[in-house]
Amino acid sequence: MHFALIAGEASGDLLGAALIPALRARFPQARFTGVTGPRMRAAGCESLASIDRLSVMGIAEVLPKLPDLFRLRAELIESLTAERPDCVIGIDAPDFNLGLERRLRARGLRTVHLVSPTVWAWRQGRVKTIAKSTDLVLCLFPFEPKFYAGHGVRAEYVGHPLAEELADPPSQAEARQALGLPVDGPCLAVLPGSRGGELAKLAVPFAQTAKLLAARLPGLHVVTPIAKPSLRPLMERAIAEHAPGVDWRLVDAQSREAMRASAAVLLASGTATLECLLLDRPMVIAYRLAAFTAFLLGTMGMLKTRHVGLPNLLSAEAVVPEFLQDAVQPAAMADALQPLLVDGAARQRQLAQFGAVRGVLRQNAAEASARAIAELIAKP
Repeated sequence: MHFALIAGEASGDLLGAALIPALRARFPQARFTGVTGPRMRAAGCESLASIDRLSVMGIAEVLPKLPDLFRLRAELIESLTAERPDCVIGIDAPDFNLGLERRLRARGLRTVHLVSPTVWAWRQGRVKTIAKSTDLVLCLFPFEPKFYAGHGVRAEYVGHPLAEELADPPSQAEARQALGLPVDGPCLAVLPGSRGGELAKLAVPFAQTAKLLAARLPGLHVVTPIAKPSLRPLMERAIAEHAPGVDWRLVDAQSREAMRASAAVLLASGTATLECLLLDRPMVIAYRLAAFTAFLLGTMGMLKTRHVGLPNLLSAEAVVPEFLQDAVQPAAMADALQPLLVDGAARQRQLAQFGAVRGVLRQNAAEASARAIAELIAKP
């Protein structure tokens, strides 16, 4: 048995790394190849290319990378058509993977898409492309299969693997000790994103926000995980220029440990917000897109939801403050964060919603996904 897994960024690497052992439990002699990150490679997936070639977000941002993306897609079509794996599993990265899956499915290969694209939020016309591209969509969130039911697309809710992975985190004191942070005093985790473009837009206002909070809360500790060494100088410069004197520690990766060590989190919108929810940490979400991308989403009516943060989309009540584009203002973000750093009503409202969401998402997602894939490839 041969499975090809195509992951698009760090979150896809996490999902692929969780799925591989679940498939191997059903198919002990299976071979795994694909577009991988370090976690997938550690799980035994042979790398055809690195996820770094796909890790780009937005519309204006992707344009310079289009030639390489088209080249990579052509390479994968050629190699996978020749290899003919039993199943091709596209993990997130829908703008790349759906086109790849459609071409491979037309050549007689089974295709699965893990992580429903956000067709319920924006660009709903993509459901027609999904129907042509994949034999099965594996949905991480419970509201998604209902959307597909009326469009002739087979979709199954499998839960989210992170809900199991983060079910029993270490204590806050243990996380602080591991990061070399003082055990006492308020602690804020600041996560401005894992891409250079995100840091370029968020590092300065996040540093300014931390500076304001440090003046209000004596003894505040700040910790920031740096996703890649190349991003460290950008964050260091923002701190030196806009938050001098703040007790701020930069750590390599270790984003979950940083969140566990904190009382509250200021972070960029993305998968990290779900991790924050699962780790039971209140948060404030911020994001800035390139101006052209933001124009298309807002002015052209492409965005169909009121909120962008996963915690607000999953919770019965939207309780997480969101600051987008021009609303990314340090004073306003500091005002929203300050009550979360103490045990007040705003903090408790978030944590109550998060507890309910965690119960829904814990479905043994990797095993559920492996079972659905096994059932698909068993059919003639």
